[in-house]
Amino acid sequence: MTLEATRYDDGSISYPGHPRGPGGTEPVETIDLSEYTAEIVTWTTSTATPPGVREPNHLAIVEFDVEGESVRAIGQLTTGDVETGDEVRPVSVDELREPGAGIREPESQAWDGYRFEPV
Repeated sequence: MTLEATRYDDGSISYPGHPRGPGGTEPVETIDLSEYTAEIVTWTTSTATPPGVREPNHLAIVEFDVEGESVRAIGQLTTGDVETGDEVRPVSVDELREPGAGIREPESQAWDGYRFEPV
């Protein structure tokens, strides 16, 4: 499993990737963000979570520096014991939420992903 951002032919990078970059340019490669660390831009804790999502659910917007390009992502944190500016790394998890708790058939989607853990 990878946490893939996309680089476009003008050098910009986005996460998630899109068929066209911010300037309308073509994608040229993917970059695995799980190999980088990021800085917490802001974070919050949700105590009213959707079915199957842990409560409380700690979330953050993080910013990766990939060869001088800023790439932001939003995701769950492994802990609420963080501050803005903390360095985090992506860690793979098998289930971001409990598959049987939602309205979708569990087999209809992937449940794995990444959380951000303080370094």
